[in-house]
Amino acid sequence: MHAEDPGPPPEDVERATRALKAEPVAWRAVARGGQTAASRWIATLPGGTTRFVKIAFTLDTAAWIRDEHLFYLQHKGLVFLPAMMGWDDDGERPVLVLEDLSAAAWPPPWDRGRVRAVVDGLAEVADARVSPEIPRVGAGQFDREGWREVAAHREAFLALGLCGEAWLDACLPALTETAHAAPLEGDRLLHMDVRSDNLCLTPNGARFVDWNFACRGNPRFDVASWLPSLEAEGGPPPEEVVPPAPDMAAFAAMLAGYFASHAARPPIPEAPHVRPLQLKQARTALPWAARALGLPPPEPQDPGA
Repeated sequence: MHAEDPGPPPEDVERATRALKAEPVAWRAVARGGQTAASRWIATLPGGTTRFVKIAFTLDTAAWIRDEHLFYLQHKGLVFLPAMMGWDDDGERPVLVLEDLSAAAWPPPWDRGRVRAVVDGLAEVADARVSPEIPRVGAGQFDREGWREVAAHREAFLALGLCGEAWLDACLPALTETAHAAPLEGDRLLHMDVRSDNLCLTPNGARFVDWNFACRGNPRFDVASWLPSLEAEGGPPPEEVVPPAPDMAAFAAMLAGYFASHAARPPIPEAPHVRPLQLKQARTALPWAARALGLPPPEPQDPGA
């Protein structure tokens, strides 16, 4: 075991050993991670095989990992899922074990082929069987209320420097109305959290991880929700991935409000990277929404001016 990767604390090693049904001989911390405050490791077993191990860190993440485990149980065999290899839940910090996908390609960088692979993968998600126990989209992580929150907390939003006060006054009504028209409802499978840290590319196509927000809804939204982060990571603008359309304009307005309102909230101590990530996506989502709605472009401001 390398000195720089001493592994989880002893109590988590014990939990992981139960889930793996073998005690690991080496641990490697996973640097990539989503918004979930969880402990992520690649564990090497005595025979040399490796597994991805995710251990809950907070009450929220424990609930999310349990939801993800249930999703894998209900949807075994889908080609775009990693294989589930183990599970343990002591009622405090559950442990989920998946196949090790660290040898796959994890964007960025992005190129045309990688973008197409994700679009094709999301089409497979949309066409997949979905358990009737999966909740409808109203229970997902996104909502249409972002611009109402911005209106209620104007100063916090303007302090982000995404636009000026005059632009907000002129454009807020159109953004709010259009966001509320976003057609989220449907009966297809949605990942509901598509970003580069939740997907990788293999010779057999895209694989998607972190399914704790899975729900049933309009599959066009999974593509739309990915586009702000794609552009923020050097990928193409949304219009080059999906042609402009009324539903995409509504999704753009909704997503811009969601990311902007959340980025303006106080930091999350156990997940300090979340607000900066949301601000990064707001910086691409807001201009996209303006273009889609035919509004003047928002001119970034110096928050310290």
